[in-house]
Amino acid sequence: MDYILSLITFLPLIGALIIGLFVQGSGSQSSENAKRVSLVTSIIVFLLSLVMFSEFDKNSSDFQFVEEFLWLGFFNYKLGVDGISVILILLTTGMMPLVFLSSWTTDKRVKEYLISFLILETLMVGVFVSLDMFLFYVFFEAGLIPMFLIIGIWGGKERVFASFKFFLYTLLGSILMLIAMIIMWDISGTTDITKLLNYEFESEPFYILGFYIPSGIQTLLWLGFFASFAVKLPMFPVHTWLPDAHVQAPTSGSVLLAAILLKMGGYGFIRFSIPMFYDASLYFQSFIFILSVIAIIYTSLVALVQTDMKKLIAYSSVAHMGFVTIGLFSLNQQGIDGAIFQMISHGFISAALFLAVGVVYERTHTREILAFGGLVNRMPNYAMVFMVLTLANVGLPGTSGFIGEFLSLVGVFQIKPLYAIFGAVGVILSACYGLLLYKKVILGELIKENLKRINDLSLREKFCLYPLVLLIIIFGIYPKPIIETYSVTVANYLQILN
Repeated sequence: MDYILSLITFLPLIGALIIGLFVQGSGSQSSENAKRVSLVTSIIVFLLSLVMFSEFDKNSSDFQFVEEFLWLGFFNYKLGVDGISVILILLTTGMMPLVFLSSWTTDKRVKEYLISFLILETLMVGVFVSLDMFLFYVFFEAGLIPMFLIIGIWGGKERVFASFKFFLYTLLGSILMLIAMIIMWDISGTTDITKLLNYEFESEPFYILGFYIPSGIQTLLWLGFFASFAVKLPMFPVHTWLPDAHVQAPTSGSVLLAAILLKMGGYGFIRFSIPMFYDASLYFQSFIFILSVIAIIYTSLVALVQTDMKKLIAYSSVAHMGFVTIGLFSLNQQGIDGAIFQMISHGFISAALFLAVGVVYERTHTREILAFGGLVNRMPNYAMVFMVLTLANVGLPGTSGFIGEFLSLVGVFQIKPLYAIFGAVGVILSACYGLLLYKKVILGELIKENLKRINDLSLREKFCLYPLVLLIIIFGIYPKPIIETYSVTVANYLQILN
């Protein structure tokens, strides 16, 4: 198993080089070859990640498969995974074959499009395997570039505005994180995450320029990381870039944005903010709860009045990520377990919802809710899939959407019952906009002429959607395989912190 993490991380980059260097020409045959190379590459990477997972020791909280050496004499290249990162790697590599399948009908600058996604896969996996602080930052920030291009070149009419808004929001927050990292390195003398997790940063209050700083230097460092992770997640009120990015991005871009890129913010809180700055995290706990509850309720209300299917799902995504932050900062086993499970479940559900919207958009070239109605009469398979996804998004027991939200609220209820009650309001609101959307799009009589000739799911679309529907149901009934992967790691963190 030597160097398996490097192989999983950089194999997509090799696939991108193969497409760029050896797949020549601009005709349909060249595009087909590029699609095959990208799909095969993503499948191989996923199989390698399954091999890694099969050898992963779930009963250990230590970092495993560690690789380390100095690159160019000064840059510390260190990789490793624990129970939290290994499950997110599986989510990332498992989603990529579906992304390439959903991109099969793309006909605009196909090679460049596929290369962008392969590079993005390398950078996303790199975030989850990095055990050096600055290596993490390189992967974390570099991921902005391919997604910026995906939205800006292959997006909708307002793609340039959306891509720049996405880029500037996330870049500004990350600059503050870089400053915090430099301060950490100056104080501790190391960029090794495993060492930083055991380093105690000063938490004694002090005054600076007349301002009282509670929790000492931890507060300043916590705020630096918060600026980046809150935007990436995204949290209220820095969430406004996400609906624009989703609406303008191509379907595959929206899938990765919702399924993986948002999870980097949650992962950052778990990897840095909570274990390294625990006193500051405890101090800002109520602040996070307030922002999370506002996000859950406010964005759910905004979703209720949307007329664009994709924008509704985008606001729904912000609301459901609110359960992630409220669970993480409960700072107890149930809450954090629920938050991580919610990240995985949200990856399945939101990705499938965006794929489902892409299905009808390809046929009608519109996402306006009022342009549909009665699709069950022509698309029974699609109606069944959309029903499962809607109920999962609502958090119905028996689907994976219920597990994460329930555990997150249980974790919060143990310490701040009022916030859990307000958070539960979001579950009710999600039922309102979810079921209303289903009624308007799927149910009723088939009146509109252009819908009377619409076709049901193709074989390719079934291969994209059915696996996600199956996972949503399986892990909704039996969540143990996911939770037991990271629960020991979480328990160890909490034991050290407390």
